[in-house]
Amino acid sequence: MTSPELIPQLFKTEYRKIVSVLCKYFGLDQVAVAEDIASDTFLTASETWGQLQDIPANPAAWLYNVAKNKARNYLQRESLFKNEIAKNIAKTEGNPTVEIDLSPQNILDSQLQMLFAICHPSISAESQVGLALRILCGFGIEEIADAFLTNKETINKRLFRAKEKLREENISIEFPPASELNHRLEAVLTTIYLLFSEGYHSASQQATIRKELCVEAMRLCFMLTENEATNLPQVNALLSLMCFHSSRFEARINAQGEMILYEEQDTSLWDEALIHEGEYFLNRAAVGSKLSRYHLEAAIAYWHTHKEDTVEKWENILQLYNQLLLIEYSPLAALNRTYAMSKARGKKEAIAEAEKLELKNNHFYFALLGELYRDVDDKIARQHYEQALTLTRTEGDRQLMQQKLASTSRY
Repeated sequence: MTSPELIPQLFKTEYRKIVSVLCKYFGLDQVAVAEDIASDTFLTASETWGQLQDIPANPAAWLYNVAKNKARNYLQRESLFKNEIAKNIAKTEGNPTVEIDLSPQNILDSQLQMLFAICHPSISAESQVGLALRILCGFGIEEIADAFLTNKETINKRLFRAKEKLREENISIEFPPASELNHRLEAVLTTIYLLFSEGYHSASQQATIRKELCVEAMRLCFMLTENEATNLPQVNALLSLMCFHSSRFEARINAQGEMILYEEQDTSLWDEALIHEGEYFLNRAAVGSKLSRYHLEAAIAYWHTHKEDTVEKWENILQLYNQLLLIEYSPLAALNRTYAMSKARGKKEAIAEAEKLELKNNHFYFALLGELYRDVDDKIARQHYEQALTLTRTEGDRQLMQQKLASTSRY
């Protein structure tokens, strides 16, 4: 692999590690310094490897060594070293040595601690996702702007305000105490869930699925399972849910980027390995007495990996949605419940339930009503498809609604 190919790949995997460790060392109020050092490390790699026409045997270790040296140089020339950080370094005769710990264990711990820091309740959920994408996923500002359907200036301002808030609150990069862990973990899981959802139901005009967002969400969740304090049932349930959903990625979109509805998917494209991973983490989640939304959503996703289209399957899904709505109501879950009802108990009952929701600004609502009325009253079905078409946000969804209109009789 050549330098131009390798460096972007390493940036995605190593940038976040370097930033997290440096922030833990410097303090969260110096996150901009940590980001600058990490970015400068990759710039040095690009310049050096290109000139030498040779890549080090262990590129990651080379990056870590350069980052350490840059951190030392920074500390030596800044008053920060004399006034703040030097107090925390063991005193030695002569020049003190600066040890930046980039061991695998400290890298893992630093990333997890950073995750808890940026998911602090003092900043909004939207800003938490943005910071996670920037600091822990190595996304550029333009990529984050695309994910949020906004511009780089807006994202820069949002991230700046979030960092200022963390600085004002004097948030430390550390695990919360045991008494606060469950409460703080909820915010972390919500951030990961929102990140995955943004990828799975992408609002991007160019993509129906943003796999890279889903992969990053799964990676962050997997890190939580690697730590004894956060390897909890709800964490495993969320990871299970994401595995099940990800297993159907290749079947959800055709070669033209168009959405393929569940009942029309080629099940041979489902990823059996990811389905088994989902089952593994769902079994790990089946301990304790607490039933979270992630348990129920994972169980729903599990039943969706069953290829047989039986009444029993859909009745199980329907009952799980009933439990989910009691724990945490959401319009999307209520909408999905009506589809399960149509499969388990028929369209007539499902139409009555769906029309009660009145989600007038949601294109999925009208698309579902179009499906429910299809072959029952095609005139009404077309009206709903047309309404859904006016509300779609992605090209893939527009194409799907146009196909549905074309295949529905003109009464």
